[in-house]
Amino acid sequence: MFAVTILGNNSAVPAFDRHPTSQVVTMDGHNFLVDCGEGTQIQMINYKIRRSKISHILISHLHGDHYFGLIGLINSFGLLSHQQDLHVFGPSPLQQIIELQLSVANTILPFKLIFHTINQEGVLLDEEKFRVRCFRTNHRIECYGFHFEEKKKPRRINPDNAKRFEVPSSFYERLQNGEDYTQKNGTVVKNEWVTDPGTKPKSYAYCADTKYDETLIPHIEGADMIYHETTYLDNLRERADFRFHSTTKQAALLAKKAGVKKLLIGHFSSKYDTLEQFEAEAREVFPDTELAIEGVAYTI
Repeated sequence: MFAVTILGNNSAVPAFDRHPTSQVVTMDGHNFLVDCGEGTQIQMINYKIRRSKISHILISHLHGDHYFGLIGLINSFGLLSHQQDLHVFGPSPLQQIIELQLSVANTILPFKLIFHTINQEGVLLDEEKFRVRCFRTNHRIECYGFHFEEKKKPRRINPDNAKRFEVPSSFYERLQNGEDYTQKNGTVVKNEWVTDPGTKPKSYAYCADTKYDETLIPHIEGADMIYHETTYLDNLRERADFRFHSTTKQAALLAKKAGVKKLLIGHFSSKYDTLEQFEAEAREVFPDTELAIEGVAYTI
């Protein structure tokens, strides 16, 4: 399953039963916690996200609403005798902050806490079935978005045809990569005779905090789904720009120009008690827009 579960969809201040930013990306049996605002672990309990399944945490930037819940979560992992390694990715000061908090409390963790400093765009994880990349966003401080993508073979085996042309199963992986097969008598079995086109790999991009910036397009282009902040309704464009945030229609315009399939909007300002107008405004520009609602899992 490839899905995103929203734990927090608000901006800096918790309000109207909305919580600071956090979400879980599930891909190929792995759970990635993306940002960890205050209250994240309570939300994980509320929505039955198993802490034991979290082995990677990605922090976009060091504004409190995106990481103030991290030390509490790490401490809980320790108290609950978490055993597997925990990998934390984030801007360079994060390791110093967390290690200081652990040190002054004389906390000894029963697991290995491994920090990975993000200081440039690039690949963070490159596994057999998926890849995770980071990219810079245009925010008031150093901030990164994250791009999750499946890896799939370009071709799919047609087993009946492969048997008919006597292609050994040991050659199947090479068939999936597009190679032809040569029989012992020299006859070439064309790849398209024994395979079908593979399914297109799916991808999801988390755009973190950012003002409207079209330089993000190459990093999210063609994604099956993106999450983009909409801190304000569109009548507050000047405020959004001044505070390095985005509006409803700006997020929708970026999604449209990037040719993505679906847009999730979140990071709502606490000045708004209801959210219906956010979705309505964004859909005027990009119809396939949904509010990122806490507790909902969105399948990619």
